[in-house]
Amino acid sequence: MDLTALTLNCTLKRSPEQSNTEALARVVDNALAEHDVATEMIRVVDHDVKPGVTSDEGDGDEWPAIRERILAADILVIATPTWLGKPSSIAQRVQERMDALLSEQDDVGRPVAYNRVAGVVVTGNEDGAHHVIAEVAQSLIDIGFTVPGQAWTYWNAGPGPGPTYLEADHGREWSATTGRAAAANLVAVAGALKAMPIPPPPT
Repeated sequence: MDLTALTLNCTLKRSPEQSNTEALARVVDNALAEHDVATEMIRVVDHDVKPGVTSDEGDGDEWPAIRERILAADILVIATPTWLGKPSSIAQRVQERMDALLSEQDDVGRPVAYNRVAGVVVTGNEDGAHHVIAEVAQSLIDIGFTVPGQAWTYWNAGPGPGPTYLEADHGREWSATTGRAAAANLVAVAGALKAMPIPPPPT
């Protein structure tokens, strides 16, 4: 069964600056690839994603192309750093733009995000990962994605200032193990939905 995955890296750092969030997201990507999933990653901050809640905010907006890749994928991973205990502003922008999917339907009347699964990756040298996972997962569920159990991983340094994911050794093996489990769960549920899709709404 051919499956594809798209990761949206919502770091605030433009390429080619090193991204801690990307480093942990790559763990999940590599695990997905081990399950024969074709993977792609987009660093959203490198693109001109206009503010708004429609699928196309006009001249220069690069969101429509990203939206197409979201809808072409079976698996979506939102990867975000933690700032002030919340998802990054880029992650929030992504969720706001995905709001338009709520009112869009496929050919048989289902929300367009149906029969796709989603997971979350979070990094930060501060607490707040579970809160960030909950915020992002709730948005994805509202839009119509299926979020499997334990389809997430995170790393943080604990309370107060501290090293980043790429600077520290502690907790990284746990994050990697959890990330590999998340990938396996995403693949299992994506495969199940591909074999037995959510039916159209009753008429």
